[in-house]
Amino acid sequence: MKFAEFEQGQVIQLGPATVTEDEILAFARQHDPQWFHTDPARAQASRWNGLIASGWHTCSIAMRLMVDAVLGDSESLASPGMNYLKWPAPVRPGDRLELKVTILEKTVSGSGRIGSLKWRWELINQDGVLVLDLEAVNLFTLKT
Repeated sequence: MKFAEFEQGQVIQLGPATVTEDEILAFARQHDPQWFHTDPARAQASRWNGLIASGWHTCSIAMRLMVDAVLGDSESLASPGMNYLKWPAPVRPGDRLELKVTILEKTVSGSGRIGSLKWRWELINQDGVLVLDLEAVNLFTLKT
């Protein structure tokens, strides 16, 4: 999507993305090798009652949905960061995730060269449970 297509208050629904055990294990082994992400038997016997995805994997799933549908052909420049990031519930093998993106603010710099979006991303599983909640800012190049 192009920056001009975004409006404050707009809601964008993306997905679904289905998470597999193999994906959880592969991501965790590479990036977050804690036992509750890499050892299904030990995770099953724990307070988690089974394998859970890394929170960073959960963020990556949301990011992939955003790039594929929103940012991939946009003027996206970068993100200076997030105001908050929460993982209120774990992601498990077989979860079907959908992303709800709400545009909170849309601004243009005084020079007219940079556009900015503040948006909330909510990743929700098939049971309506929120598994990722973040508020981020993204920058867009408007003029070269």
